[in-house]
Amino acid sequence: MNDKIWTIGRILKWTEQYFKDKGIESPRLDAEVLLAHVLEKQRIYLYVHFDEPLQPAELAAYREMIKQRVLRVPVAQILGEKEFMGLTFKVTADTLVPRPDTEILVQAAVERLKAMKGEKPATGVLADESAAEEPAEGQPAGGADAEQEVAEPLHIADIGTGSGAICLSVLHYLADTVADTVDISPAARAVAEENAASLGLADRVTFHTGDLLQPLVGMTFAAILSNPPYIPEADIATLAPEVRLKEPHTALSGGRDGLDFYRRLAKEAPAMLVPGGFMAFEVGIHQAEPVAALAKANPLIARTEILPDYAGIDRVVVAWRTKECQ
Repeated sequence: MNDKIWTIGRILKWTEQYFKDKGIESPRLDAEVLLAHVLEKQRIYLYVHFDEPLQPAELAAYREMIKQRVLRVPVAQILGEKEFMGLTFKVTADTLVPRPDTEILVQAAVERLKAMKGEKPATGVLADESAAEEPAEGQPAGGADAEQEVAEPLHIADIGTGSGAICLSVLHYLADTVADTVDISPAARAVAEENAASLGLADRVTFHTGDLLQPLVGMTFAAILSNPPYIPEADIATLAPEVRLKEPHTALSGGRDGLDFYRRLAKEAPAMLVPGGFMAFEVGIHQAEPVAALAKANPLIARTEILPDYAGIDRVVVAWRTKECQ
């Protein structure tokens, strides 16, 4: 970049081409997202202010972001945050960047937990935050069942919580729910704790550092959720540099066939579910049927569901525990 006046339009055009030359997959989008962050504006602002010149400090900050991006640092890590389920989560190099496909897991959990509580099925999770019904005039809070003892909050677990995006999103959209989470990485746990505090959910979640379900032995849950590492080890080398080089390897590799963590969860998790509870896992491409089979092999599992993502790819496996105590 030379000393010419850099307007929003000019810098975007230059950055788009530069990113394209460097093999960045979404050059224009990344250029816009980074610049909007520097300017503390929405992206639409860029389109109606093409001729606005950047101030020296803004240009310097943007240059530093461009340098990081061509080193294949993910945009979310550069910004230090990622939107997921309508919420903003802090992310670092110690956590996976939350993906849109994982919202399928959150939505599935919220809908099924609502059903367990006897609430009507959701028509759209994001719309439900404000959908709690006010008591009718003259009717006590809680409706016809207000005289009954208030039910205990539903207790869920999130295994391999990372940034906490799954667990904290569920808690955000289901007020009468509490959670325990586990991550093997103390650094990832620290990020999740920060996110819980920033979202006002810290008093409803307990964080543990450890290996899968081990820190939760002796507890039972209405639901056990997980987006475990599921990339076959041989496939790691084929991932995009942003993922392969910049996201934690321990959050990616699922062993030789990608199913190592599902085997352990399918064996251990059902006994930690309440009767009629469920476990729900995000899975990789072509893994849904094998993971469902692993779950069905446990005699405590009565049935399974397979749910597609936005592209129609099987993405979530739900396995229900029998309603009878065994």
